[in-house]
Parts: sequence; structure tokens; C-alpha cells
Amino acid sequence: QVQLVESGGGLVQPGGSLRLSCVASGLTSINIYTMSWYRQAPGKERELVVSITSAGGRTTYVDSVKGRFTISRDNVKNTVYLQMNSLKPEDTAVYYCKAVNYDMAYWGKGTLVTVSS
Repeated sequence: QVQLVESGGGLVQPGGSLRLSCVASGLTSINIYTMSWYRQAPGKERELVVSITSAGGRTTYVDSVKGRFTISRDNVKNTVYLQMNSLKPEDTAVYYCKAVNYDMAYWGKGTLVTVSS
């Protein structure tokens, strides 16, 4: 059974940093998956924040987080990270991890990030 488990969310002040982790189990390796972070703010639709491809590790960021967020992957640990710096109140959302390989897609249950003073 495939499971993606996110962690690292919490309450942080504007300008602060958090690092989210997504640990995958039940997969041979995340090496063959495109891994992504999505977020869903209250009352809004879920949006793609960033993805990293399986081959070559090409990254794609939504404009609003460019220069502030960084995705990375550790294929040995089956873990994907999202380093979030210079956080803003508008970054407040539940952050979800997603793994995709062809027609297979798996989601985590999310971790809440709240940016507030």
C-alpha cells in the first residue's frame, strides 16, 4: 500500500522559514516518480506549488514562490523536501505531496502551514 506522509508544518511568523518533508512508503523508489507539492488555502482551489521530474530533476515553480521555496529529493530515503523561506501570510495553506508516474498518482493527507504574527 502506497503512503505519502507529510510533516513539518506549523505556525510561523512572516519572514520565517519551514521545511516540509514527504516520506513515501510502499513504492520501490520515488526515483521514477515526478514529485510535487500542492497547497490549498481556505476557500480556494488546490494549486500546484512546485514539481520535480524523475529524470533530470527539472523543477517548475509557481511564480508566487520563486526565489523563496526550494524543492529537493532524496531518492535513497524516499523523501521529498520543500524548503520555504521568507514566508508570507498568503502562503498559509494545507500543503500536500503528490507522486505521479504515468497513470499512477498518489496523494498525502497534507500538513498545515500557518503564517501569522
